[in-house]
Amino acid sequence: MKLSTVATSLFVGAVVALPQGSTSNDLAKGCKKVTLVYARASTEIGNMGTTNSVGPGLCKGLKANFANDVACQGVSSPAYTAGLIDNFSVKGTTASAIAEATKHFTDAATRCPQTIMVAGGFSQGTAVIFNAVGNLPDAIKKRVVGVALYGYTKNKQNGGTIPKYPKENVKVFCPASDGVCGGTLNVNLGHFSYLTGSSQREGYTFLTQKIKAAGSGAAAAAPAVEAMM
Repeated sequence: MKLSTVATSLFVGAVVALPQGSTSNDLAKGCKKVTLVYARASTEIGNMGTTNSVGPGLCKGLKANFANDVACQGVSSPAYTAGLIDNFSVKGTTASAIAEATKHFTDAATRCPQTIMVAGGFSQGTAVIFNAVGNLPDAIKKRVVGVALYGYTKNKQNGGTIPKYPKENVKVFCPASDGVCGGTLNVNLGHFSYLTGSSQREGYTFLTQKIKAAGSGAAAAAPAVEAMM
């Protein structure tokens, strides 16, 4: 993979130009109907990323759709520093970042047995999320009903999927204009297209559909269980 000096400057410059960061640690505040675990892009500030970036957009959209009954949890520093050099590792991020995301999924599943989990990531954050989700224990993995990946750094390598996770539960945002999506770290202007346009709305709409389908399935299963008692 190759990340040129020009691309590096573009990546850092584009993010630094956005001064406000968004942080959300809703899991510490109690259980909600829905839990979103999100990992930001390299160099973004706040554990959800900069205020007009993908993380805050997904969180805001889900909270609007579920009457604020959503816990948004970002993968934070120091476990996930979102450093540029970490993109070059074999897994596309660090082991500590993957472990931190895994911990959030595990905590939500353990402490909130009724919550429906979804996930999202942007750029390096996609590597954090796909590694974590794909390697969750089956009992926890099946409760993660949808994942939205933006500027998927391992898109070509993984065939637009998350290994060991249902393909139909993944929505990848990787237009031809995004150089990262072709299998290299060619960070160009297209890699920042998710900050504007309709992709954030499309992402939380996809996750909303998966959540509602899972909720309907759980509700339908309940009478059958009671009838057997």
